[in-house]
Amino acid sequence: MQRSDDRILTTHTGSLPRPAALTHLYVRRVRGERVDAQEIDAAGRAAVRAIVAKQIDTGLDVINDGEQMRESFVLYLRHRLTGLGGTSIRPLQADIDAYPAFKRDLAARAGAKEAVTNRDLLPKAVGAVTYADPALVQNECAVFRDAIAPLAGRFVAPFLTAPSPGILATIVQNQHYDTFDNYLAALGAAVKVEYDAIVRAGFLLQLDCPDLALERHTWFRDKPLGEFLDFVARVVATINTALADVPRENVRLHVCWGNYEAPHDRDVPLREILPILLKADVGGFVLPFANPRHAHEYRVLGEIPLADDQIIVAGVIDTLTNFVEHPEVVADRIERVADAVGDPRRVLAGTDCGFDTSAGMGRVAEDVVWAKLAAMTEGARIASRRLFGRA
Repeated sequence: MQRSDDRILTTHTGSLPRPAALTHLYVRRVRGERVDAQEIDAAGRAAVRAIVAKQIDTGLDVINDGEQMRESFVLYLRHRLTGLGGTSIRPLQADIDAYPAFKRDLAARAGAKEAVTNRDLLPKAVGAVTYADPALVQNECAVFRDAIAPLAGRFVAPFLTAPSPGILATIVQNQHYDTFDNYLAALGAAVKVEYDAIVRAGFLLQLDCPDLALERHTWFRDKPLGEFLDFVARVVATINTALADVPRENVRLHVCWGNYEAPHDRDVPLREILPILLKADVGGFVLPFANPRHAHEYRVLGEIPLADDQIIVAGVIDTLTNFVEHPEVVADRIERVADAVGDPRRVLAGTDCGFDTSAGMGRVAEDVVWAKLAAMTEGARIASRRLFGRA
């Protein structure tokens, strides 16, 4: 796991804006229209090459493929797992239901854009869930490797993402397994194929686990807190089983409360879930500290410390507004986290979440995305001068 040994390193959470033409292809495929597989593959490969170069030009240190070859941070697996079919319905977040006027406005805005969502046309588990063909993830790794090869020495480390079995279990409803635990175990065994392949390819693995916070106000919105915390513990245990063959220093775990602009006043506090998250056998965590609902929670890191060998990627850029954060604001946020952790070498600067977690759903204009990321790299330089005495 890369540390900020002599300056604050920069990274992000995974998804970056996809080209409009590629998004259009993904939307058509999700709708069941006939789309040429070679056309999508070629467009995805070209998008990966472009996004890698753009990250390096922006000054990012730990980079990825921008999830360009996926339609969604999680539902791309509908094309890689067996046993999925039909359609299922996902509960709406409690904070959206609580504000009818906002709910209507949100629906109108969503209907006005061409995008893949994590709410519509969702599959369900109708048979045994397995990973269909390891060559699928191996190809994705190969495309990324080819894109970064000519740029060796211009970045610090590469990473790829893969979803938590818990977010799959809550989005893709179970109609096959006799118990939720059996369903979760099957999903864990399936995504283990991706976890292992990404690390074997020489990349850091980021686990995307919004379920470990988001589901408190979604699946568990009308249930006691204890039931949700039990769910978190069961998912973390499943993740640990799936990571059995992966060194913890090769894995960072991302948790958020849902990458959507809304009141978020039903969110579970970080303090409630962090003790369970720390049981995950990973080398670090990616947490949001820029958005208005959770910006104060960096203090929890001082009260409930990470293990000595773990790092924190602190979200210092909001991925849901078109404000371009001032670099001094970014630096202040980095310094506050470093003070709470007690060691700036264990802090990286990052984004709260992805900028395009489902193709076309991003709230931030593409040119503003890159301005925000540039502001983050400048803010990291400012913080580095203050924390390390150098740029």
